[in-house]
Amino acid sequence: MPIEILMPALSPTMEEGTLAKWLVKEGDTVNSGDIMAEIETDKATMEFEAVDEGVIGKIVIAEGTAGVKVNSVIAVLLEDGESASDIGTTTAAPVAAVETASNETAPATNASPAPVAAPIAKGDRVFATPLARKIAADKGLDLKSIKGSGPHGRIVKSDVENAQAGSKPAAAASTSMAPSMSSETVLNMYADREFEEVALDGMRKTIAARLTEAKQTIPHFYLRRDIHLDKLLKFRGEMNKGLEARGIKLSVNDFVIKASAMALQSVPNCNAVWAGDRILKLKPSDVAVAVAIEGGLFTPVLRDADTKSISTLSAEMKDLASRARNKKLAPHEYQGGSFAISNLGMMGIENFDAVINPPHGSILAVGAGIKKPVVNSDGDLAVATVMSVTLSVDHRVIDGALGAQFIDAFKNAIENPASMLA
Repeated sequence: MPIEILMPALSPTMEEGTLAKWLVKEGDTVNSGDIMAEIETDKATMEFEAVDEGVIGKIVIAEGTAGVKVNSVIAVLLEDGESASDIGTTTAAPVAAVETASNETAPATNASPAPVAAPIAKGDRVFATPLARKIAADKGLDLKSIKGSGPHGRIVKSDVENAQAGSKPAAAASTSMAPSMSSETVLNMYADREFEEVALDGMRKTIAARLTEAKQTIPHFYLRRDIHLDKLLKFRGEMNKGLEARGIKLSVNDFVIKASAMALQSVPNCNAVWAGDRILKLKPSDVAVAVAIEGGLFTPVLRDADTKSISTLSAEMKDLASRARNKKLAPHEYQGGSFAISNLGMMGIENFDAVINPPHGSILAVGAGIKKPVVNSDGDLAVATVMSVTLSVDHRVIDGALGAQFIDAFKNAIENPASMLA
């Protein structure tokens, strides 16, 4: 029986995608693990691999088609002995609710996304690709605890790579979203004014949905501190002079990342995420850093940041930021972490409040270093470079006193930069 190849969910937030490019054509033979297509998700362009062997009998969705819903049929694979005549008309019919790539814009709809199918199991058997089984065995993962995003819920390589050993799917939080103005209502309000409509791409839709969820469901509170930067700026200058021959130049943000990672280790109860009906406390300091890109942002994650040198973190951050701007990050590079940094200081913003990126327990908003009059330890008036930081905290995960301890540990690291080399 012909096998339907379905639009995969290549990231947890993906509801639809663009079939950017086919790397196979009708009549081609494919094997499990072969790259068949390039698919643009809400975050990146990713390769889609075959999970079965056979011959491409029909390509249902043309390359360049946008708005293809997850689990929609995009092609049909023929097994040994089958021909194109075996493909049923229902299977081969074009998928509904697909927008072809064009300059035209369509009104937004409230259609629910297609659900991601669970792995098909018969008895104790779980369907997974050979490559996924091998990776799972190497990582010590139980395939029964992994949700598949491949055709008919089959577990594929990306599912296993993104899974954590011994992990179980977190219970989904029930959210009740407040109604908002419809697009028609807003359009009518401005019918007599000149404007340009900008269609939302997948990234913008995801950002809107996640931040709306965050502000409606997460009980935010905010902790603010002023931090003196003069010692750090002098220390950074001396380090950069010594590292110049190696082509390394450290930024203030590199020290912010390291100080945050150390603070998470000093106050381990802050190194935590909200998991619906429980809190998960992480052992390593996996620090996410917001990177602005055209049309949105990424939060690539620097894993094990507490164990790495500042120069290593600097190199990793430059690489992740560069690939984020080109939408070349793999899902495991921007998922996870317990904590994030949003630094607008380099853009002249003195202070601001950042929105928590669920399931993180907190996010640190970092402002610019500004020269200000201060009273020094001797009681005299002096001038110092002061940086304002604001910690946005999920009160379900972190209480006020605990958050204050985290900021204190962060402040001590920044104001005593040599401690970050120990």
